[in-house]
Amino acid sequence: MNTIEQQFQEILQNREPHNLYDPIEYILMQSGKRLRPTMVHIAAELFDGDPEKAKHVAAAFEMLHNFTLIHDDIMDKADVRRGQPTVYKKWNSNIAILSGDALVALALLELLKTNCPPETIKTITEIFARIGLEICEGQQFDLDFETMETVPIEQYVEMIRLKTAVMFAGCLKSGGLVAGADAESLQALYDLGIHLGLAFQLADDLLDVYGTAETFGKAVGGDIKDNKKSFVYLKALELANESQHQELKTLFSTVPADEQTKFEQVKAIFDAVNVKEATENEIGKYTQLCMEDINKIHTDDAKKQPIITLVQHLQSRKK
Repeated sequence: MNTIEQQFQEILQNREPHNLYDPIEYILMQSGKRLRPTMVHIAAELFDGDPEKAKHVAAAFEMLHNFTLIHDDIMDKADVRRGQPTVYKKWNSNIAILSGDALVALALLELLKTNCPPETIKTITEIFARIGLEICEGQQFDLDFETMETVPIEQYVEMIRLKTAVMFAGCLKSGGLVAGADAESLQALYDLGIHLGLAFQLADDLLDVYGTAETFGKAVGGDIKDNKKSFVYLKALELANESQHQELKTLFSTVPADEQTKFEQVKAIFDAVNVKEATENEIGKYTQLCMEDINKIHTDDAKKQPIITLVQHLQSRKK
């Protein structure tokens, strides 16, 4: 089977104009985690699915994911992604927007190459389109939170469900569909993706404070610098005493000249209220739900080992 990088090269071969397709090639060929295509293939393998059938679905979801990254980085004014300049920084915002748009169209074309019954392709395409819409909804909620003084944790979790978890869910369910999985297993795969995506994003929030730039692939402290209401911040507010609560609110309402001092002050409060442990406990809860979902998948236990390994890896990830 060709690697996904070879697929991308074939998809982009001899396409012009270069200023449209070079940024697409640039982001697709970076060494990202490739979690989403991995999930498609792992789910298909649970039911002895044909990897040649799954590869087009896997590539399409990876392309959709990278479209969201290109546009997110413009909105977040992020300079670095995967240790490299972001697309809009390397080119410009107009080119990045257009390349992102083209990437969605290319992803849909790739999806339609899947050698499955028309009804299966229709179902996967519906999942794909719904995910694209839900990611946009999640991103808008995230933008709305910037101007809200208080964000309930439940609303934050719903936002990350839309922005991150539904993609995981769609990848796993689509992999199962390609392989002809039964309805109960398909639902279990979808639920697994939701719980895994929530755990993944909470870990991401934690790494933004407690990770390192070398392993995280982007600068740490970005959420604090940008006053983003991450799970770690919202949980810290919940755990803080009155003075800590007020200090956090004050720190997150300013953009000081010395960003490092602000980061250290915020982190000191996070440490004092044990928010790292509280967030890790929440990640653990979602991980346990993942294991319960895996138990509901109708296939041999031996075939479940790759998905169990993936869940365990994401729970303890450093990047």
